[in-house]
Amino acid sequence: MFARIWHSDAFWMFRRSPAAIVAALCAALILCGAIFAPWIAQSNPYDLSSFSLMDGFLPPAWEDGGSSRFWLGTDDQGRDMISSILYGARLSMLIGIVAMIIATVLGVGLGLAAGYYGGRFDAIVMRIADVQLALPAILTALLIDGIARGVLPSSMLENLRVVVLTIAIALSLWVNFARTARASVFVEKNKEYVQAAMIMGQRPFRVMMWHILPNIMGPLLVIMTVDLASAILLEATLSFLGIGLPADSPSLGTLIRIGMGFLLSGEWWILWVPTLFLVILVVSINILGDFLRDAFNPRLH
Repeated sequence: MFARIWHSDAFWMFRRSPAAIVAALCAALILCGAIFAPWIAQSNPYDLSSFSLMDGFLPPAWEDGGSSRFWLGTDDQGRDMISSILYGARLSMLIGIVAMIIATVLGVGLGLAAGYYGGRFDAIVMRIADVQLALPAILTALLIDGIARGVLPSSMLENLRVVVLTIAIALSLWVNFARTARASVFVEKNKEYVQAAMIMGQRPFRVMMWHILPNIMGPLLVIMTVDLASAILLEATLSFLGIGLPADSPSLGTLIRIGMGFLLSGEWWILWVPTLFLVILVVSINILGDFLRDAFNPRLH
C-alpha cells in the first residue's frame, strides 16, 4: 500500500512542490501542537491557578524586560502566549473540523440525492442553495446564531456556545459540497458502471454510496480542505466580533479580540502573535487545497 502511494502521481507532484511540503509541515506541526497542548504547554489558560497576574504584560524573551519562561511573552492576565495559542488552536481546529464534517455530510448527501433523483427535490435543494449563496457565509452564521439566541434560554446557551457556533458555521458552508456533488452525479450516473448497478437491481442508496460517491471524491476532498480553512477563519471572525466564543475560551479569534485592546498601548505581541499564527494556519491549509486541486486535475497529469 505504501509503495503504491509513494509511486502515485499525487505523491510525485507533492515531492516536487516545495510550497506544498512547507505547508504540510506547518499544518502538521500546528495540528500536533493542538492535539498535545496539555502536555506541551507550560500552563493551562483555562486553569486560573496555573498563571499569575504578576506575570502580566511581559514582552517576548528577546525584548527588554522579557523572561526566558515566556518566550513569546504573556497577555494581560499573565497567561503564557504559547500556551494560549496552543489551546486556542486546539479549540479553533476542533470547531473547524467538526463543522467541516457536518457540512460535508449534509451537503454531499443532499447533492447526491438531488443529482440522482432530480425533479422537484433537486429544484427545492438548488433554490435553497441559490438563496444561501446570495448571502456571505458570515451573515448566514450570524443569522443562525441569532436564531439560537432567541430560541435557547441564556443559561443553556452559555453551555452550548461551542455547539451553536459549530452548527452555525456548518450550515453556512454546506452549499459548495451540495453543488459540486450534484454536478458530479449528473456526469457519473449516465456511465456504464452506474447503469449496470441499476440493472442489477441495487437500491439507490447503495448505488450512490458504493458506486458514485467513491468516483467523485476528488473535487470533494479539495472543497473539504478549502472549507476547513474557511471554517477556522469564520470562527475567528465571529469570536473577534464577540459573537462566537466568550473571553474565557481562548480560541484564536478570542485571543485576537483581546489583543486589539492593547494595539496602541505598546503590548504589540498580545495581538500580533495569535494573528500571525492564524495566518500561517489558514495559508498552509489553502496551499494544500490548491495542491489537491492540481493533483486531482487530470489535465495536469
